[in-house]
Amino acid sequence: MRRLPLPLPLLLAGLGLGLGREAEPGGPSGAQCLEHDCFGVFWSALPFAEAGAECQRGGGHLMTVRSTVAEDAIALLLQNRSGNLWLGLRLGLPCTEPTQRLRGFQWVTGDRSTDYSNWAPSGRQCGEFCVTVSKELRWEERPCEASADGFLCEYNYWGSCPRLPTADGLPVTYTTPFGASGGDFLALPPGSSAVIAALGLELHCEEDGESWRLRWGRPELGPWSCRLDNGGCDGACEEDSGQARCSCPEGKVLSSDGRGCRSPCAGAPCQHHCVVAGSTFLCMCEAGYSLAADGSSCEDDDDCAVVPSVCEQVCVNTEGGFECHCHQGYTMVDGDCQALPMSRCYKTPCEQQCEEVPDGYRCSCYPGYAVDPQVPTSCVLHCNRSQCPAKCDPYTLACECPEGFVLDSADNRQVCVDFDECDTNFCQHNCTNYPGGYECHCPPGYRLIDQNDCVEILGEDGEGAYSGDFGPGPQLPIPSRTPPKAEHLHPGALAGITVGVLSAALVLLALTYHLARRCCRAPATMDYKCNCPHEKEMGLQPVSS
Repeated sequence: MRRLPLPLPLLLAGLGLGLGREAEPGGPSGAQCLEHDCFGVFWSALPFAEAGAECQRGGGHLMTVRSTVAEDAIALLLQNRSGNLWLGLRLGLPCTEPTQRLRGFQWVTGDRSTDYSNWAPSGRQCGEFCVTVSKELRWEERPCEASADGFLCEYNYWGSCPRLPTADGLPVTYTTPFGASGGDFLALPPGSSAVIAALGLELHCEEDGESWRLRWGRPELGPWSCRLDNGGCDGACEEDSGQARCSCPEGKVLSSDGRGCRSPCAGAPCQHHCVVAGSTFLCMCEAGYSLAADGSSCEDDDDCAVVPSVCEQVCVNTEGGFECHCHQGYTMVDGDCQALPMSRCYKTPCEQQCEEVPDGYRCSCYPGYAVDPQVPTSCVLHCNRSQCPAKCDPYTLACECPEGFVLDSADNRQVCVDFDECDTNFCQHNCTNYPGGYECHCPPGYRLIDQNDCVEILGEDGEGAYSGDFGPGPQLPIPSRTPPKAEHLHPGALAGITVGVLSAALVLLALTYHLARRCCRAPATMDYKCNCPHEKEMGLQPVSS
């Protein structure tokens, strides 16, 4: 509750004081009220906790002093009486902090906001401390369990009733909900009562059920004496033979309590609009509706039933209006139906969707599908991620996946997971996997054939990477399976391969030696030349003399 400081004379003009009377049992010794707040002083020696409980019993709490306005209110309540009174400040830290504005204390409302403080000089103290205020308006720290001379309570309200104006100086005694009583209040909180003994009348500050504002009233209907607050009439108050009567100005009618004035349309049962007509009202409807037989409800007009029709081709009635549509083969252009040109997609062989393009049509597919590159009018399952939901038949529960994907289960649902072809060594050299397929790459000096293999690229002289005494042989593909890279082999595996190669070389050497012995016989055979079986033999024949 932050308030701007006000000069003391202005504060006095806005305060109602309930002073100079004996306190009601359990009520404050003095009280004053502003528009939304009331303050009361209680001269009862109690500890801090018990004083706070007494304030709560009346619907309030120990007083917060956040501005000079509240300080001036305390000065008026004390009336120069000496003593220390509890305020709504309690230490929220183990020890006080003299450098802070509230010295580590906090208000009983749970916050520390303030624009004002007035501490008496004091050093740092530790323990359970609360705050009192003296006649000099100085704040002093005091143990909470000690008793002060009294306490100050604060009560907050959402509004107030003004004091009752009287014509003949009739005395009025007011009583507040927290027990304060007196005749000098200028503002009274909700729930307060006013007793006018001379008229035998008791009024209450209460909320008007029709205007939702606070005003003085009573349970009985009709006005009271016009001598007091115009009899409670919003309009004119007239008395005839001691009987008071309220009247309202033109365009207003009396409220149900017989005192207030309201518009005839207030509480009217009109569904759409209400119009004041003298002292009564008329209901009206918005465009597209007609007033029903009950005089308050509105019924929708069927605009499509109007002759001639409001639409060129098709009329659809809506709530409060209508919509015009065109027949198939027509389109709406500026409110008119115009024939569409023959669509190029009409009776096309597209399996799923067709799009108009300037030079014809183009087939397209639903989400999750792609145009078949082999058959552009057909669609095939497509997934551009490593995992996609499987396409399953809800009746047979059979599922299918795009090419290059395998069916799998994840979180109790069927999914298609990309199959990594690079793990199968399809490619002779480098391999790049992508969703649904793969791509092979060749090293420099080679080119790709049949998607997986690499062949050597020949130069202009017909020679490739190999040169020597022999011409280049036929270009054969390099085997598509390459041995693992040496740096990836275990040392034991490398030793095994070395032993295997040496063994094969020894076997090949022995076989060559064996074939050479069979091919080349001893000189006694009289062979002219030692040749292998596939060559011609030139043996010498004997000649007779």
